[in-house]
Amino acid sequence: MKAALFFLLLLVSLSSYAQPLTIERIFADPQLSGTAPRALQYAPDGARITYLQGRADDAQRFDLWEYHIADGENRRLVDADRLHQGEEVLSDEEKARRERQRIYGSGIMEYQWSEDGKALLFPLAGDVFYYDLAEQQARRLTETAAFETDIKVSPQGSHVSFVREQNLFVVDLASGEERQLTRDGAGPIKNGMAEFVAQEEMGRMTGYWWSPDECRIAFIQIDESPVDQVVRSEIYADRISLIQQRYPAAGRPNVAVKLGVVSVASGEVQWLDLGEEPDFYLPRVRWASAEQLSYQWQSRDQQHLALRLIDLSEPTPQARTLLMERSDSWINLHDDLRFLTQSSQWVWSSERDGFKHLYLYDLEGKLIRQLTQGRWVVDRLEAIDEAAGMVYFSGRKDNVLERHLYRVALSGEGEIERISQRPGMHQITMAKDGSGYIDRFSDPRTPPQVSLHDERGKRRYWIAQNRVEAGHPLFPYLADWINPEFGQIHAPEGHTLHYRLYKPADFSPDKRYPALVYLYGGPHAQVVNRGWDKPFHQYLAQQGYVVFSLDNRGSNYRGKAFESALYQQMGTVELADQLTGVAMLRQLPYVDGARIGVFGHSYGGYLSLMAMFKAGDHFAAGIAGAPVTDWRLYDTHYTERYLGDPRQDEAVYQRASVFPYAERLDKPLLIYHGMADDNVLFTHTTRLLKPLQDEGKQFELMTYPGKKHSLRGQATRVHWHTMMADFFERHLQPKRHKASTE
Repeated sequence: MKAALFFLLLLVSLSSYAQPLTIERIFADPQLSGTAPRALQYAPDGARITYLQGRADDAQRFDLWEYHIADGENRRLVDADRLHQGEEVLSDEEKARRERQRIYGSGIMEYQWSEDGKALLFPLAGDVFYYDLAEQQARRLTETAAFETDIKVSPQGSHVSFVREQNLFVVDLASGEERQLTRDGAGPIKNGMAEFVAQEEMGRMTGYWWSPDECRIAFIQIDESPVDQVVRSEIYADRISLIQQRYPAAGRPNVAVKLGVVSVASGEVQWLDLGEEPDFYLPRVRWASAEQLSYQWQSRDQQHLALRLIDLSEPTPQARTLLMERSDSWINLHDDLRFLTQSSQWVWSSERDGFKHLYLYDLEGKLIRQLTQGRWVVDRLEAIDEAAGMVYFSGRKDNVLERHLYRVALSGEGEIERISQRPGMHQITMAKDGSGYIDRFSDPRTPPQVSLHDERGKRRYWIAQNRVEAGHPLFPYLADWINPEFGQIHAPEGHTLHYRLYKPADFSPDKRYPALVYLYGGPHAQVVNRGWDKPFHQYLAQQGYVVFSLDNRGSNYRGKAFESALYQQMGTVELADQLTGVAMLRQLPYVDGARIGVFGHSYGGYLSLMAMFKAGDHFAAGIAGAPVTDWRLYDTHYTERYLGDPRQDEAVYQRASVFPYAERLDKPLLIYHGMADDNVLFTHTTRLLKPLQDEGKQFELMTYPGKKHSLRGQATRVHWHTMMADFFERHLQPKRHKASTE
């Protein structure tokens, strides 16, 4: 009785604060989700947790903050203005690198700790700043017209390294001496730099690695001369820039790759033998010890992945293969390789049994034991506590819609233990030794909260509790916040599909509402989970829509067979699953089956086009954002992974293109695209416009001058989402729209 009375009083209290949610408010500062920090790290001395946080007066300018554990206080540690003020002019290479990393803003965007925890390293405005914590003084290590990028502190903290003008440099911190380690970087030759597909598709943002003893640096040299040089247009409001870019389109040549080891003392380079096959990928490099270097070799078709080890102490070092993974579709890359320091063993993840799990090997490549198993997946290896013999990982053991932290014994004894307990999504930053972790948690009604825990899961401190109470940006809207429903659909083919559904505000089972299907559909993604969702979906539900999302075959965390169903079937199996979801929607008594819309961005834009072209009788209107239209225009590593090589599989590419189906369009369609998009090039949209026009098909088009794939900028995002809301209002709520305009 007391609990019910309390809940009633809470609702009355919230309703007195309630305000209507608007698109302008969704994209205004401060964010509705609050100011959860990012780039969280443990300081090496364990005294503090550091993170980046935007300013109260400028959420896009970041300073470095700390949670000081002894004091229990959050405070600013380094003011970005003390390092650099004024406009930060980025090189084209750095702009592209930040776009690949999805880093946006100004001020301190990246940082590194020195090994002893006494100093911090900042790349800022194209130069390198070394910040002494005791003296609270910044030391500028470089001051050149050239742009320094990919800056690192050496493992023992005695050097700083970086790439400048396509060559590797180091600075001795004791003497301040700068030395150039490579000298042939120029034109198409780049040393220590990650090529386009490594950054965009492999998740590898660097091209060099320090040895643990600081005596050597392993680095990749790429030669871009085999890659087609294309000229693409970036259209801005006041100009058109013609960009010359080496772009490896599907079926065309990739960069040539070499792996070298350079002596930090002498600058002498030792080139390593990578085999006779010239057309391959080098997705990962990792030191096993001061003398042993590992690298992962991936075939062009991505159906073979070899882990190789080279002992550099040998007179003529030769690589030996520790492990070979094979697949009839493709091998997913990961970052789960760990070489143990207290034994000659290493941990690896594999999908060989159909689900991603952890395995323990010795340095001869012999399997010791499988550490995890079952019909669920490991997300990521988080840390290994060798002293305690425990492996920490995040995964989906208990619920595919939730991510939790677990641990398992290296010995294989005992059961897997779940560490995190709150139902929802946990993003983990683990201490290197497994002694504790930072937990970034959210659920559908709880925006991200950040807390510090011990290794058993006990919360020690709040770093950002982010409670939704009076004064929080979300508080005025919480009374109207709609909790989504989660469910499963059994598809005709026999598999299960997970969905999320928002019912409209002031829902009445006696009414029939229009519905919107938000989708992505592509691999390596999950739309439906029990974490914090896009506030725009809340807005649409509050405008009277049923908002529905479903994860089709091809999406992540369901096992390899579920994902591999997409192989050479893009635009087919994922659409079939989405239509299964639409069929369920149509059966709901409160959904008007004649008023269902579909929308998505990027791969979701591609799938929205396929839905409107191939299944237009299921949808009344659709929006395609930054869509892929012809996979032959997309890059090698992503596209060939899922569709094969167009030189051998032309029919597959033709079937996966939207063009053969464009003539079927007979419902309202809106297309939008950034005119400086360097991921899904604006050409994808311009190539679609002509056949639609030639067929006499009417559609709406919105282009954004100067905008990249993510359409960043507050004004742009307000315009973009207002446009989408207005489009669906006109076509799915025509009576209400007419009344509002009269």
